[in-house]
Amino acid sequence: MSAESTEKLVIRRMLLQDLDEVLRVEHRAFTAPWSRAAFLGELVENRLARYVVAELDGRVVGYGGLWMILDEGHVTNIAVDPDFRGRKLGEKLLRTLMSMCASSGGRKMTLEVRVSNTVAQNLYRKYGFERVGLRKGYYTDNREDAIIMWVDLPPMDSVKAGGELI
Repeated sequence: MSAESTEKLVIRRMLLQDLDEVLRVEHRAFTAPWSRAAFLGELVENRLARYVVAELDGRVVGYGGLWMILDEGHVTNIAVDPDFRGRKLGEKLLRTLMSMCASSGGRKMTLEVRVSNTVAQNLYRKYGFERVGLRKGYYTDNREDAIIMWVDLPPMDSVKAGGELI
């Protein structure tokens, strides 16, 4: 991604009006996509949920979400439209979620990732996530196993005022 196009990237809170675009990304990114009802439930009913979108030139090209449970964040999903992969958007979304968690008092984060998704695993390891277990048959589309990963977050004084990790 060039410096010029990076300036046009906005990561912001997901709104109900984003759902059509979020669902487009969801269906392009995953073999077992979430439904509109699932996202509605997350945005309207789940008080633990925090979701953001990555918007490039006014178009939603990715999103990420987490649940804040006491002092832990559980990443629910990170998705980037396949046409926009390789531009570090997933990394920016992960960093945003980590910052949101830390600024909400989170001390740790966890997630599950497909055993076959080595690109995502490498990203998570880059940010300190470590493999701690395996969920057998976790994914409903093909019964693929999920690797469970955890990271200890830096203390709040390592988070900039804008919410980004230093």
